[in-house]
Amino acid sequence: MPLYEHVFISRQDLSSAQAEGLIEHFGTVLSDNGGKLVEHEYWGVKTMAYKINKNRKGHYAFLRTDAPAAAVQEMERLMRLHDDVMRVLTIKVDAHAEGPSVQMQKRDERAERRERR
Repeated sequence: MPLYEHVFISRQDLSSAQAEGLIEHFGTVLSDNGGKLVEHEYWGVKTMAYKINKNRKGHYAFLRTDAPAAAVQEMERLMRLHDDVMRVLTIKVDAHAEGPSVQMQKRDERAERRERR
């Protein structure tokens, strides 16, 4: 099955438990349609570059999935209809990267890369 990475932003007035509940909910939607949620990360509340629906901040979540296209389309459709989800981005990838995403890596590790210049 194809591999996908998804990032979605939910409203800032949700609690972190509710935001993580959205991850579980959309993972269930995938599994009901024949896919599986390989890994997920909750990135926390972050400030956005511009306002979306009068919100300056949002809860960011990252999903790595292994699912057929029909399951991904259904999950995206439900995300766009959900009142708490403001934005969705889905990318098809050849392989999932090992370890945590760049957002979850410590700032120290990223600082070392800048010093090499």
